Amino acid sequence: MAILRSVRLAIACGLGKTITAVVRGLKLSAGSVLPGAIARRIFPEILPDLFQQAKKGVILVVGTNGKTTTSLLIKAILTAQGYKLAHNATGANLINGLTTALLEHANLFGQLDIDYAILEVDENIIPILLKTCSPTHILALNLFRDQLDRYGEVDTISQRWQAAIAPLPPETTIIVNGDDPTLNDLGQNLSQTVKFFGLNEPDLYLEAIPHAVDSIYCPRCGAPLTYKGVYLSHLGDYHCDSCGFAKNPLDIHSPDWGQILIGVYNKYNTLAAALLAETLGIHRDIINEQIQSFKAAFGRAEELTVQGKSVRILLSKNPVGMNETVRAITDLQQQGKTSTVLVVLNDRTPDGTDVSWIWDVDLEKLTQSPGKIIISGDRTYDMALRLRYCEGAAELIVEPDLTKALDQAIALSPAEQTLHILPTYSAMLEVRQMLTGRKIL
Repeated sequence: MAILRSVRLAIACGLGKTITAVVRGLKLSAGSVLPGAIARRIFPEILPDLFQQAKKGVILVVGTNGKTTTSLLIKAILTAQGYKLAHNATGANLINGLTTALLEHANLFGQLDIDYAILEVDENIIPILLKTCSPTHILALNLFRDQLDRYGEVDTISQRWQAAIAPLPPETTIIVNGDDPTLNDLGQNLSQTVKFFGLNEPDLYLEAIPHAVDSIYCPRCGAPLTYKGVYLSHLGDYHCDSCGFAKNPLDIHSPDWGQILIGVYNKYNTLAAALLAETLGIHRDIINEQIQSFKAAFGRAEELTVQGKSVRILLSKNPVGMNETVRAITDLQQQGKTSTVLVVLNDRTPDGTDVSWIWDVDLEKLTQSPGKIIISGDRTYDMALRLRYCEGAAELIVEPDLTKALDQAIALSPAEQTLHILPTYSAMLEVRQMLTGRKIL
């Protein structure tokens, strides 16, 4: 039986690697999904088998926003420590993508020689993954409403997570965002080792709770939470007057660590990666050095130079994420560092087919400053209509052809300023390919 298992593993791995080589050789794509799908058809147990081969462990990074940036920061820190790593760098975060990522680092016999696997995982497949695979660490960043046509409400996802995590071994380490009431409650109800991160900067409180808030009710008794202040969406300093539920003491918080990327959301990403690294015993000097030298992931505050001009891509795929990119851009507008914005809205499967979420975004802030907003994408006119309802000083330019819209945006952006592009996921891949000539997936 063991021999048959080894043979099937070797065949699955060899075929998967062959498919990867062919797909990449023909420049059809990054080959980040198909090899894993084929390998799993031949040997369905291949993913849990590969999980078990990571010498020191498997780190899962989960949540609605920030997975890619946080995963790459963890990767930078662990690489600096000298560890051998596997990572789904393309962002393919479903079962087949995870399998492909580990296969890439295995030899022809399906043997892995790595210390850690760092895998960002789609929030909806955690229950499926944990049925057969046992990670050593789970890093839960946040839970926001995202693609309701696929995922449902955040409470539903949290309940599924808790049921899936509860059977894991007690030595499993769970790191959660203590500023998120839903995740804080999840962490307090787990028997595993749980650590909490969050902000401690009242100066960053929003003036009011955003319209796109997701979970301001107590996860235990349902009463409205009392907030001392909100950092973004429903993340903040809170307690329940009814049952006493409150934010857990934090194991790490700002301003313990600096940051190199813009946005409050990247403060959370930085803290999450730092706490995970500390948990693994990595010295603070190494962690801080990697934070300060970190470069943004593709499309996540990534900066490019195009035709001699500075361009920054800020992935904006749900209400909370887009509110935060708008917040960052508004700050830069006030500093005179940007005045031209390209907004690209698609409704393909990776984006979510329901675009009604754009009415939950506080886009009024984006139109307040003088400047130009170019609108494009598959759902150009939906976004144009939304922005027409915003009273502001910005000039709106509607251009459904993305190539023309991108050319216009670059041409209209002053040389001394940065052009900001706010695309949904599939739009981000398109824009980035146009700017760099390279595909990601």
